[in-house]
Amino acid sequence: MTEIPQVRLVIVDDHPTFRIGMAALLSEIEGFEVIGEAASQEEAVRVVVESRPDVVIMDLDLGGGSGVDATRDILRGAPGTGILVVTMSGDDHAVFTAMRAGARGYLLKGAEPADIERSIRAVAAGGVTLGPEVADVAVSYLTGARTATGGPFQELTEREREVLELVARGHDNTAIAQALVLTPKTVRNYVYAVFTKLDVNDRAALVVKAREAGIGLTNRP
Repeated sequence: MTEIPQVRLVIVDDHPTFRIGMAALLSEIEGFEVIGEAASQEEAVRVVVESRPDVVIMDLDLGGGSGVDATRDILRGAPGTGILVVTMSGDDHAVFTAMRAGARGYLLKGAEPADIERSIRAVAAGGVTLGPEVADVAVSYLTGARTATGGPFQELTEREREVLELVARGHDNTAIAQALVLTPKTVRNYVYAVFTKLDVNDRAALVVKAREAGIGLTNRP
């Protein structure tokens, strides 16, 4: 009989009910062992670096913190750890940003137990895996299925371009959220996505790059 590889897991999510339910599910699967949980970005990094699991189940929205930032910090402190994102958002900027940060899998909350098990085993083995809905988003992005908007930075989505315009005009995330009727956390995620796609490391560099392309130079309200 083939021995099933043992997979040690840490669950990172700021909702206790989700962590409890996921831990119960995974503990019933042969070969899986939940060795830790975390509710915040800082706690996630500490728990993972100390316990060195094979796979981390990572939410992207961690209350006041970011699962993307947690992923980057974890991979600096515990390189080789597999990160499987399990979150609510399946839009292209969330998927793109998480995968660029180093995640090797991406599922939406509500995925079937069989898909969760398959994805964990794939990530533990060093593979990359996407849930069905997320795969459609990734294919559309990579094949350029989104209609081009024209002008500079055509790799950005329409919403990312709106955010970039407001950043370049000097607005902070709170003001952008109010202008676009979004939450500040959603705006922050869009800003991270723009950083990644335009290959800049901070807001100042982004403003310079945008203005060099003629974005943000008008006085429109």
